[in-house]
Amino acid sequence: MLRWIWLEPLNSIMTFAEYTDAVLAALKFNSRLDDVVVRKQEILDGVYHTENLDPESVLFIGFNPAILACRAKTIRVSEISTTAREFLDQHRINYQYIDPANLLDYRKQFQCVVAMDEYFTYADSDLEQQNKIQSICSLATNFVISTIRDYKNQDFKEREFSIPAVIRNNTESLLFLESHDWDQKDRAHWNTMVYQINRATNETVNYGPFNRRTMYFKQLAKFSMDAGAVNFQVHKNLMYKSLLKKNYEHVVSIQFE
Repeated sequence: MLRWIWLEPLNSIMTFAEYTDAVLAALKFNSRLDDVVVRKQEILDGVYHTENLDPESVLFIGFNPAILACRAKTIRVSEISTTAREFLDQHRINYQYIDPANLLDYRKQFQCVVAMDEYFTYADSDLEQQNKIQSICSLATNFVISTIRDYKNQDFKEREFSIPAVIRNNTESLLFLESHDWDQKDRAHWNTMVYQINRATNETVNYGPFNRRTMYFKQLAKFSMDAGAVNFQVHKNLMYKSLLKKNYEHVVSIQFE
């Protein structure tokens, strides 16, 4: 018999911080946690190499495993939950938390801002997306790193479900299933739910729903240029894969110098 855990009422739209709580749950359960952290940091290192800069100040938006391997002298995090902060404290990460409401007080304070897991798709309107990009770009002096899927060439089968991921820990495993409910009137808008299922106990944890909007490469590039960027790059030799799904995301950087 399945046992369900509801994190919030289903009619309550949840935030990006809660979405990355699912990433944290997958990481904590993973028996190869250290390997995951290394792989995620290697993605960032690939961008750093291209930018010819190993940043000394980094802001992470949402929880990302690479925080555990960050070498920057100054590490700041925002849009993460109390649970995620407790996890970072337990691992003795030297970071400071910034309340999302106060982010704009840190204009041009970070060489690099990391907003992975398709951060810019977590919006309810075009205006909200543009404001997100404007706000995040205003914080970086050198570059912003993010990820995005190729929605223009998206396979129809990927519209309703992402490719499920299984996280194993010895004889136990967690299944993560990401479901997408597309708006019938606005073809650019959808809601995402994430279902975490323990296959041994049948316990299920639900994350969501999350408001989403498609973001295309040219669209993100234009909004970035409008926000003061001097270049936008899709790193063709770098692909990012979340712990929650097997779909690959393209790594992009928004450059300011």
